[in-house]
Amino acid sequence: MAQPGNYRYSDNELLRRIGRSPNGRAGYKQLVRELGMGGGRERRLLLEQLARMTARGDLAKIDRETWTIPKPKEASGARGARGGQGATRENLAAGRLDLHRDGYGFVRPEAKQEWVPAGGDIFISPSDLGGAMQGDQVLVELAPLDREGRLSGRIVRILNRRNPTMVGIFHYGGGNAMRRGRAGAQGRGLQGRGSQGYAQSYVAIEGNYVTPLDERMTQPILIPDGCEIPLIGTRTPDRVLGAEALAQMTPKGRGRGTGTQGTGKGEPEPRSTERSSEQAPEWDDLEGLAVDVEVTEFPTVSKPARGRILEILGDQNAFGVDVEIVIRKHHLPHRFPENVLADAREEARETVATLGAEELAERRDFRGLPIVTIDGETARDFDDAVYAISLPNGNMQLQVHIADVSNYVREGTALDLEARLRGTSVYFPDRAIPMLPQELSTDICSLRPDEDRLVLSCLMEIQPQGEVLGFEVCEGIIRSARRMTYTQVQSIIEPAGAEDHAVRALYGDLLPEFDRMYALSKMLNQKRVRRGSIDFDLPEPVIQFDDLGAMQGVVRSERKWANRLIEEFMLAANECVATWIERQNIPSIYRIHEKPEPKKVLEFEETAAAFGYSLGFASLPVKKFAMKSDRRDQQRRGERGGSGGRRPREHEVVEDIPVTPRMYQKLTDKVAGKPEERILSYLMLRSLRQARYSEQNEGHFALAAPSYTHFTSPIRRYPDLIVHRIVKDLLHAGANPVGAAILNAGPNPWTGAPPQRLGASPQKSGSHVLIGPIPTPELAAIAQETSVTERRAADAERELIEWKKIKFMQDRVGEDFDALILSATKYGLFVELDGLFVEGLVPLSSLTDDYYTYRENARQVCGQRNGRCYSMGQRVRVLLDRIDKMQRRLQFAILEEPSTAHPRPSQDGEYKKFKRQKSTAAAKKKTGKAAAKGKKKRR
Repeated sequence: MAQPGNYRYSDNELLRRIGRSPNGRAGYKQLVRELGMGGGRERRLLLEQLARMTARGDLAKIDRETWTIPKPKEASGARGARGGQGATRENLAAGRLDLHRDGYGFVRPEAKQEWVPAGGDIFISPSDLGGAMQGDQVLVELAPLDREGRLSGRIVRILNRRNPTMVGIFHYGGGNAMRRGRAGAQGRGLQGRGSQGYAQSYVAIEGNYVTPLDERMTQPILIPDGCEIPLIGTRTPDRVLGAEALAQMTPKGRGRGTGTQGTGKGEPEPRSTERSSEQAPEWDDLEGLAVDVEVTEFPTVSKPARGRILEILGDQNAFGVDVEIVIRKHHLPHRFPENVLADAREEARETVATLGAEELAERRDFRGLPIVTIDGETARDFDDAVYAISLPNGNMQLQVHIADVSNYVREGTALDLEARLRGTSVYFPDRAIPMLPQELSTDICSLRPDEDRLVLSCLMEIQPQGEVLGFEVCEGIIRSARRMTYTQVQSIIEPAGAEDHAVRALYGDLLPEFDRMYALSKMLNQKRVRRGSIDFDLPEPVIQFDDLGAMQGVVRSERKWANRLIEEFMLAANECVATWIERQNIPSIYRIHEKPEPKKVLEFEETAAAFGYSLGFASLPVKKFAMKSDRRDQQRRGERGGSGGRRPREHEVVEDIPVTPRMYQKLTDKVAGKPEERILSYLMLRSLRQARYSEQNEGHFALAAPSYTHFTSPIRRYPDLIVHRIVKDLLHAGANPVGAAILNAGPNPWTGAPPQRLGASPQKSGSHVLIGPIPTPELAAIAQETSVTERRAADAERELIEWKKIKFMQDRVGEDFDALILSATKYGLFVELDGLFVEGLVPLSSLTDDYYTYRENARQVCGQRNGRCYSMGQRVRVLLDRIDKMQRRLQFAILEEPSTAHPRPSQDGEYKKFKRQKSTAAAKKKTGKAAAKGKKKRR
């Protein structure tokens, strides 16, 4: 193996290494690890070599950073399943599989390909899944487009399995189930529903099995004898269960005592009280317990998956187990390896006091200023601090100081690789999974009051209209004067009662500072409004706990101006840093929000029209076309003597819609305070794309910002850490730290003018041209990875909150509530309860006063006989009918008032029979008329 710094790998050696890899494919990280590469230079050389080999055809690139050796074309006799054509490079696409609980799935191609429409999802029928599971990276052979222009295909290869472990409920099979008196029969025979490629077939499970806690995983996992013994002890230092759940885990059986309550914060017990895995309690009865399973054999068309128990999580209804299930279900890294912890402890020894005089001289000293941090009451890591001061020329200077995490998390270390793997911190209602160990996240990197800390600072000069006239980026040292909370700051800037005035008196020495910051945040907000920035101000659910940690309820979050103050300051700093880096003409990571898809905009416009609103389009550019099949059918009818002269049926497709952020902003202002505000704001948000990270700056649509990045949270987001490294490398290379003005009148991709790049040419320092510290391919990989980890964390947080809502409502079955219909679908009505941030479904089957169907064109659920319709925005009275724990869904039924109640048909079949009789009578009547007409002609 070559030593670091001596890159000497030939093309043949790389080919041999990739050929020996599993499935004949290898990823960039795998090659870096196997070749023992060190710094960025060796990795850049590897990427360049791989790119050359791909261009020559020696390698084939499957996705952003995975390569394989291309296989020779198969003989013409090897045909595919579609139209007799085999899989070729022209009809293959790679992407991620998303399954539906009914067995079919969709694959969205990752790479842009000419033969795949932009944003097009490929439909995969249950019989074409080929053993693939939810989330797998797959290779799809495309079929010809159907009459509606939709894509479909079959999975020909599984590129990467994304479910090495799964969480589910353990069940005994055969005699064990009978001996314990559990539900089940000898040699369970479970019918598959197709999610693993063996649809409509019976898969016999002889023995123990686990049913996954994911509705998209519809097949069980076989647990062979002896594999039910857990590999990981129940009590380890990495478990974050509260004391109540731990008390239920008694050796040789499940203790049902309540035990003692946890801390309420969901923190792990002290390590001195934890037992090692060898001392973990033994479970005598695993039936019905939640377990984490390692998949040892993935499913095939004819065989189920096999696995072994990694860890016993406990009763899924026990206190704290829900968090454990969600963590493992979403594959969230939650254990810091020992080498990572060792790195963190070593780096934490470096403080401001240990810095040399030369390094201190390179940093700006802000320790004499009354700089404060403003966070939530439960926050433990403080990565941003702010300060505002009036300037002699009438403008104001805003100082945003961000923890210099890059000084402690160095590139290529075990600490850095772990942070990249996690991508982001994950925040649950009562605990968090940090991106960095606590030695850094809550200690040396956290801007705690009265302690010297290293920072990266952005100093902005802002005029009274909120325009940024100039800014400076620098390294600094601060000493936070006070740790403030949003509640305290709100009492100071907008006092409403005696308690607020008492808070103002307590912080009397800082009142001028907060008054300036309050006024400055108003200026910045007005500047964004003039630019067209969108602010939906949608409420978020907040889980309330009592002093013992038990859940009390779900309420809507209050977004007061104290929260907005910090948001405005962080937005301004992020935009300044993004603009400064872009003007250096070097690669970086940007936070982009692309223009919404025309189809989504059109769907929203149609729905908004039902409420009497519009985004403001005079006319929509529509392209009309006719399918070849329709033209052929029309031609055949003409040849047979039919009405061939008529035009074939035309389809309308909206090509490009000139939508701007200001259109959304104006509509948001119109619906503010109206009863339909909740519905339309929700629909507007759904019509927009999801923001993501990218190495290419495409602007931020929702913020109406030409350049935007994430710079202000390096403790909890890996892209921010990357931006910090780029900023410091530029400063050390001699880049001018002063940035020019950022005005609303500047280039903007959504003002109608073509987007412009702000940078003109690379800046120079002496005779040295500035070169980007991180190559573009590496930034592209990081952007893609962190976008995925961000979505993974958001999904986990959202699922746990839904789980908490289910637990909160389980004692309220049978109660009735006032509710708002959020949407109407073919499955039923989704409603949200008034006063509670809780949603649920009213199934169509629960509407028993008539036979109801979904009308897609009107987006309504309507009765066939009584004409009653339910649509979004309508208020109803509902009853909590039942709780579906498997799908974690509340099911409601609409209560009828006595004056409007309708008689319930005895059976749905009777109404269908009535419809058949009615249609038969109509057909006979029509036939009779035709016969009479013919008889008249003969006369």
